[in-house]
Amino acid sequence: MTRILFLRLLACVFLGVGLAGCDVFRSYDRLPPAPFIAPNEGPGPSYLIGPLDSLNVFVWRNPELTVGVTVRPDGRLSMPLIDDLPATGKTPSDLARDIEEELSVYIQGPVVTVVVSGFNGPFSQQVRVLGEAGTPQAIPYRANMTLLDVMIQVGGLTEFAAGDRATLVRFEDGEQREYRVKIESLIKDGDINANIKILPGDVLIIPESFL
Repeated sequence: MTRILFLRLLACVFLGVGLAGCDVFRSYDRLPPAPFIAPNEGPGPSYLIGPLDSLNVFVWRNPELTVGVTVRPDGRLSMPLIDDLPATGKTPSDLARDIEEELSVYIQGPVVTVVVSGFNGPFSQQVRVLGEAGTPQAIPYRANMTLLDVMIQVGGLTEFAAGDRATLVRFEDGEQREYRVKIESLIKDGDINANIKILPGDVLIIPESFL
């Protein structure tokens, strides 16, 4: 099994699809280039809380209930007067309303603000980088993220990387699609057209050079 085939199989595992839904044998040269979407500076999608996120919960006029908490691996949190509240997949505002509802049993008219201080995001919102990156890892998606942002965070390419033969795996309209990505052209040649916009849930596969 070649390294690139192994990486594509690993991507299928990350994406949670079977081999029938992940065409690991498709020729790289037949893949379309990743669509170029000019990055914008406007706000992105609302942030969704994920396991291991750090939260600051402020309860107005109730300093004894104002705490810092970490979302448990099971996606729930515990704080004073609340033992087991689902948090994963909610926006900070949605979670604040849920906390207000729980606290209203004990105090009158609670006003709650939730601020995320440490970001991981839910699994479906993370961006995964596999293969010949400096530090292959899953990273939290942030608004207006680009390919260059991702490569800076993972430490660029290794000396063995075939950066211009990288593959981007993306779900669009309920379907999985694969695209060609030219990371080396972006990093070494400054090809701005290669600096594509990254979306939540993207998987970037960087193969090893055959040379």
